[in-house]
Amino acid sequence: MSAIVGITNSNQEPIDLDHMKNLMNAFNHYPADDRKSWQKDRVFLGCHAQWITPESIGEKIPYYDYGRQLTITSDAIIDNRNELFDRLQVDQSQRKSMSDSQLILLAYSKWGEDVPKHLIGDFAFMIWDEKKRKLFGARDFSGARTLYYYSDQNRFAFSTTIEPLFTLPYIEKSLNEEWLAEFLAIPGMVEAADMTTTVYKSIKQLPPSHSITIEQNKFSISRYDTIDHSNKIKLNSNEEYEEAFQEVFQAAVTSRLRTHGEVGSQLSGGLDSGTVVSFAARSLQEDNKRLHTFSYIPEDDFIDWTPRSYLPDERPFIKETVEYVGNISDNYLDFKGRNSLSEIDDLLEIMEMPYKFFENSFWLKGINETAQKQGIKILLNGARGNHSISFGSWNLTINYYTTLLKQLRWIHLYRELDLYCFHYRTGKKAMLPIILKKAFPQITNLIEKNEQIQYEAPMLINPLLAQKTNIFTKLQESGLDMSGYIENEFEFRRNHFTQLYSWNKTGTIGTKLSLRYSLWDRDPTNDLRVIRFCLAIPEEQYVQGGIERSLIRRATKGILPENVRLNQKIRGIQAADVIHRMSSSWGVFIEELQQLTNDSKVADLLNIKSIKDAISRIGKEPRPEFVFDDDFRLLTRSLIVYRFLSKF
Repeated sequence: MSAIVGITNSNQEPIDLDHMKNLMNAFNHYPADDRKSWQKDRVFLGCHAQWITPESIGEKIPYYDYGRQLTITSDAIIDNRNELFDRLQVDQSQRKSMSDSQLILLAYSKWGEDVPKHLIGDFAFMIWDEKKRKLFGARDFSGARTLYYYSDQNRFAFSTTIEPLFTLPYIEKSLNEEWLAEFLAIPGMVEAADMTTTVYKSIKQLPPSHSITIEQNKFSISRYDTIDHSNKIKLNSNEEYEEAFQEVFQAAVTSRLRTHGEVGSQLSGGLDSGTVVSFAARSLQEDNKRLHTFSYIPEDDFIDWTPRSYLPDERPFIKETVEYVGNISDNYLDFKGRNSLSEIDDLLEIMEMPYKFFENSFWLKGINETAQKQGIKILLNGARGNHSISFGSWNLTINYYTTLLKQLRWIHLYRELDLYCFHYRTGKKAMLPIILKKAFPQITNLIEKNEQIQYEAPMLINPLLAQKTNIFTKLQESGLDMSGYIENEFEFRRNHFTQLYSWNKTGTIGTKLSLRYSLWDRDPTNDLRVIRFCLAIPEEQYVQGGIERSLIRRATKGILPENVRLNQKIRGIQAADVIHRMSSSWGVFIEELQQLTNDSKVADLLNIKSIKDAISRIGKEPRPEFVFDDDFRLLTRSLIVYRFLSKF
């Protein structure tokens, strides 16, 4: 794992020595195992290396291949190494020691600009092809590693993070109103729909699944990969689907355990992280290594205010998983005295831009800090699981039953409803009206006279800025759903793996936290092989037997404890104590927001009326349920943007 930088001049001017030095020095606040650079003619490449994999120890990077006249700097862990070794006919004696950078370079020498299509893993790299006088690079399919750049007619500069680029005197640091308008207008967790832009006008980013080429004064970006939804897998039985899933998922997990350090994993009481942990612990035991798990829990004095179907303290389920799976050293972290409000300034420094994960910020950062102290180099998670391995919610189940009704498959529907009602202790009299309403909305709307009043969340963006940037039209044209309503979950999932803005957030967080703490967040549920498998199998695999998330529950029989595997009634909730933690600082929180409403620096950007109204509704006394209130979300995001602009 590395932070990479580089410059190329197309006007034949030599690269200034101070520019190269300043770029490299801008990474000095990150830990490093090595720092190297390479420069020839009008090209400079640099690498601030953190050794994660066994092959990376002592690796010379940037790496220059004299025979092929190719130079690479990369931030990469490649997961399909064995497949590539076979296809590239790499001698067995060289495979164990060959670094991922060298492997990428070897693949480039065979496939040229098609090389990223053949790579599975997390990567961002740049290659200088001396013979063709061409700079070529790529970012992995889901953007797990970031790559920012600046370009004009004469120069191109790139970096893993943004700030180093501002050490170059010709790059101006000015706010990008278009990006900020998207950030403020989008109510969900997506920062921006345009994946080429950043919060700074002069700085662009290479989108996920894209490559970049600079050759003979020509600059081009192209998408090299999309998920093919036409490929289908048809097997003969449920057992064959379960076995096939176990095989592909085990390969995804095992390939992510490659490190010279310790392996950790985030662990909640749910299916996704539990499945990751169970497969990982089993593989590590074969290598006489132990898995370290890190679980967030509320502070001791937190009083649970949530409905009975929610569980803020997931320790009962977590401990069942730990004891059942074995080979685990478990850590339960309450981060006493810390809260999301006190972390804003440090998170802004890490992220280099406003962010939206306020509620979970302090424990995400805290887990990385704790893992670093324990020598963790790989930290697993199951963040993409809801869209891949554990796909299949209540809405999806109802949609499936609706399809059965429309297809007149009444016997099948009757059997499924029998099983569903058994599992959920309900009756067909309760379920059938829901299914009928979903199947025939026109009829039910006529009966109900369609008198429902649609709720609209308060708007954070200044209406004049929205009008000036035409932002809502642009977001609509981008295909970004502003309502949050999901009509068809299968279509929603297909779009999730097509629309780039769905992925970028996790890559930005992951890259920048990993550099700060010298460890690498890795998600087997986001493995391209796993995603392709999960998208290719029949829909029925996710909803059959009257059970939500059917495939993962069946495939983990004997792997996860029954209480975890079959739990459909209690849901973990990791943000329930956010207000409790902020209670002693609540007055300071409200006071700073009131100060914000009187500051002219943000008046043209933020909707001051919405902020004032939200302050009035929230009031001066904290209540724990505010954490899920749109007003609280608007206020915390306003404050994050305000702090960011104050440092600008």
